[in-house]
Amino acid sequence: MKQPTLNLFAQPPPTIQRQASYLQKLTTLLTQDLGFHQQGSAYASHNFHAFPAKFPPQLPRLFIDALTQPGDLVLDPMMGSGTTLLEAFLARRQPIGFDIDPLAVLVSAVKLTPLDPYLVGKTAYLLIQSARQLVIQNDVLTPAWDEKTGEFISYWFTDQTQKELMALLCIINTLTDQGLKAFFYLAFSAIIITKSGGVSLARDLAHTRPHRAKVVYDVAGRLLLGRELVEQKVPRLEYMTKIIRPAIDEFEKRVQKNIESLKALQVGGQQPFLQFGNAQALPLSDDSIDLIVTSPPYASNAIDYMRAHKFSLVWFGYPIDQLGQQRRKYIGGEAMGEVNFVPLPAYTRQLVAKIADVDEKKAGVLHRYYSEMTFVLKEMYRVLKPGKAAVLVVGSSVLRGRDTETAVCLADIGRDIGFTVPPIGVRHLDRNRRMMPAGATINRDSQIQQRMHEEYVIGFIKAES
Repeated sequence: MKQPTLNLFAQPPPTIQRQASYLQKLTTLLTQDLGFHQQGSAYASHNFHAFPAKFPPQLPRLFIDALTQPGDLVLDPMMGSGTTLLEAFLARRQPIGFDIDPLAVLVSAVKLTPLDPYLVGKTAYLLIQSARQLVIQNDVLTPAWDEKTGEFISYWFTDQTQKELMALLCIINTLTDQGLKAFFYLAFSAIIITKSGGVSLARDLAHTRPHRAKVVYDVAGRLLLGRELVEQKVPRLEYMTKIIRPAIDEFEKRVQKNIESLKALQVGGQQPFLQFGNAQALPLSDDSIDLIVTSPPYASNAIDYMRAHKFSLVWFGYPIDQLGQQRRKYIGGEAMGEVNFVPLPAYTRQLVAKIADVDEKKAGVLHRYYSEMTFVLKEMYRVLKPGKAAVLVVGSSVLRGRDTETAVCLADIGRDIGFTVPPIGVRHLDRNRRMMPAGATINRDSQIQQRMHEEYVIGFIKAES
């Protein structure tokens, strides 16, 4: 029998060529400097609202530009502040996003909604004047809060601030244009949840670890709270002190700032599709998405979004108890009820077991996190088109002194599902610019300091059909 001739110069099949080229492109992206430390992020509507642990917009834009074409579908199934989706919109892609956090949905929706700056400014002027008049006339109705929600409001907001916020909401709620109403809702929220300042009695609210100021002044220098501490000259009093500014004045400044940013949204991509939803069960067709770029939550509520977000959401009609129940559903939470635990890859299983030797409860929390992220990665694999990628920006937590090794474990889970995983990228955090609840140095004895000072960028490529 004649032996077949081996052609050493034969080209591999087109499918294999495409896979190798895409893998090489993604690997190149992941191995470059991903810090973007010298580049500003306060452009377009990125600065509409404070949000903890946001990645720089240049990071998703890098992958969007390199791995998609205009008109392609870009998904963020845990959209948070909408950074990926806004970059996709500005790059003329089709943004698709979901989140289980009501405030995240509002933030993302407003940031991706072009409005006429002149109309917004005209409406804002009338709204603010009407709110001031309501306060002067003392004609503000108190919302029908339940007892627990009312106690929360009274504890965290002065009487005068409550009156001004109620007046603003009263006028905002008369608007019939839903885009305008959402824009002003977000400005309202932004004066409560801020990186510094804000109109509540909370300090460090945007970092999700709020504590109530013990000494409070108004802008005229009048002491509203904490006279005894001032008279006693308690040490480090400046770290317990806050100046409360008039809510309507702060709202006016925030609206004017956001109107300026609106001008960059007049040119963008296709109409975004955003809605409340769970990344573990996406309402999307199989093989439909061209690129996913997202940043999952940390394990064990290392960044507790709802702890800050409830300060705004209670004003929008969400009772405190309902928000507490919603928080229990978040990926990375500590509640153990109704959790669907799944088998984990060997290395991840061993890591969980080592933590269980010290603390079984914390090990259960970590097992929950990796189980939920297994469902998330499976959904990503299902909705991605063959040969396309998901890019995840993740950080590790520290549980009982042990690194959760989130990037390594998620990469292992991804490989089990069927993804090809190139070398993991590393980005060093600029702690002075990024809103993270940690200082510039690591102190392992501090719960707040137990955060990594770097993040990891993982690429997952779905196999070709």
